[in-house]
Amino acid sequence: MKLDLNLRKKDECRFDALSIGEIMLRLDPGDGRIRCARSFRCWEGGAEYNSIRGLHKAFGLKTGVITAFADNDVGKLLTDLVEQGGVSTELIKYKKTDGIGRICRNGINFCERGFGVRGGVGVPDRFNTAISQMTSEDFDFDHIFGELGSRWLHTGGIYAALSEESSKTIIDCLKTAKKYGTVISYDLNYRPSLWDAIGGIEKCREVNRKVAGYADILIGCEEDFSECLGFETESKDLSNLDPEDYGRMIKRVYDAYPEVKMVICMLDTVTTASRNDWQAIAYADGKLFRSRKYDGLEIYDRLGFGDAFSTGMIYGMLETGDPETAIEYGAASGAIAVTTPGDNTMADKNEIIALAGHGDARVKR
Repeated sequence: MKLDLNLRKKDECRFDALSIGEIMLRLDPGDGRIRCARSFRCWEGGAEYNSIRGLHKAFGLKTGVITAFADNDVGKLLTDLVEQGGVSTELIKYKKTDGIGRICRNGINFCERGFGVRGGVGVPDRFNTAISQMTSEDFDFDHIFGELGSRWLHTGGIYAALSEESSKTIIDCLKTAKKYGTVISYDLNYRPSLWDAIGGIEKCREVNRKVAGYADILIGCEEDFSECLGFETESKDLSNLDPEDYGRMIKRVYDAYPEVKMVICMLDTVTTASRNDWQAIAYADGKLFRSRKYDGLEIYDRLGFGDAFSTGMIYGMLETGDPETAIEYGAASGAIAVTTPGDNTMADKNEIIALAGHGDARVKR
């Protein structure tokens, strides 16, 4: 089955895909713990960016990021890291700062991977970041989507929740992208700690319901759909749900938003920090699709799980237009991404496609 997204032609667009959102400096104590670390590895990471970076590194697409950094050496470090990922930095804005972060700053995220019964720990330090202050006037969206052009835009609820300004700017961005025929995917990605600062669950639903009116593809887990949009599964006993229960929920989401062409629910059942069951389901054009189920998936670093799913799914839709193929690519992309450290996938196209076709972990010689 092919889902007609009315994609723009490659030769009329500078980019295959763009994202808008925050990129933070991730500080990682490796196998140790944040509370007693003496050294950290640094990476760049951010939900929206992670997906777009993967589209370049794993699949070779032309991608760029719409974001902003404080104009200091940490901002330059983040720019350098983005460049190493092969993502275009031409749309990044730099905001003057005062040297101590009063005017603006760059976000930092301390990330500790869990193991077994010890869950992972994230300690974000992201208040007053440059991107959270940027308005629609700071980005020329007509130039970006009209003159330069992008076939796809990926963004999500973390960026929407950063501030009052970002919750307004994302709507303007999506309106303009839609005007020029760019396909939009939106990962609801509910973070209560972010929404609490700007109005809580009421503000969360107000913004996300507006965003859903512009999205072609909505992505989330059960909590995302219930908290961000007010849709819940029929049963409250989540331990006994099967994909049909989730399927009925995402069909209700699909029916409620006429612009949405596909709704995807990621089913991630946490057994321990090191082992999850993992599957994705989608509803599109009156049909329910299920990916392969990865039972007992072994986790090395789970951060970026859903972002890597979006990477594979977007590539699948761009290349094939088939929802079933796209969610298989997405599920395989997520499954491989959590076997390596850092926010960003280290997989390549051949690994993802092979696993999506029910490959295995035998040594490749």
